[in-house]
Amino acid sequence: MMNVNILPKYDEKGLIPAIVQDNNTGQVLMLAYMNAQSLEMTLQTNETHFWSRSRQELWHKGATSGNTQTVVDLSLDCDGDAILVKVVPAGPACHTGKVTCFHNPVTV
Repeated sequence: MMNVNILPKYDEKGLIPAIVQDNNTGQVLMLAYMNAQSLEMTLQTNETHFWSRSRQELWHKGATSGNTQTVVDLSLDCDGDAILVKVVPAGPACHTGKVTCFHNPVTV
């Protein structure tokens, strides 16, 4: 799972960005934030847990929707200030019902 040679570097609010990717398709599903407690819960339960910046509370992905994410692998980037979470999703990642939260094209 996670390389213990590099420790997560949390920002001044105690958070680290977590990029969630479908392990089977490679599709990026969502970007969320973890704190030390949510990362520990993710490691303990093998399902994703995050810190909600808007609600200021821990949340277990899929606790109300049933769209949980089973963790396959966790890895930190080279600086330790972002984490990649590879998962097998049990439904859409986005609260809108879309598979991915990245479904809004940018036009320039």
